[in-house]
Amino acid sequence: MSESDARSAPAGWVIGVMLATADQPMQRHYFGVGHGDRAKAEWTAIDQAVRDGEVASGPVDGTEPVQALHPLTRARMATLGLSAGQVRPLGWRYPRRWLS
Repeated sequence: MSESDARSAPAGWVIGVMLATADQPMQRHYFGVGHGDRAKAEWTAIDQAVRDGEVASGPVDGTEPVQALHPLTRARMATLGLSAGQVRPLGWRYPRRWLS
């Protein structure tokens, strides 16, 4: 892998998980995950979401239960204060700042 490929490869992901909490119905919750591997980031987000409530076991109204929404570069992670291996719950509101 060349140096430019390493810089452009994802260092983290914004992941959406369909989640129902004690006080909210099933809706998408967002997580910033500091893992470059997409599958590992998705499973890490699910592990965090399970602690917060009930994760959907299948599609909800046509929406997949887990979805990688946007890759994050190391520079973007540093700007947002997300370190490698860290999981940050972003809540249920669309995380525009994280997706730009």
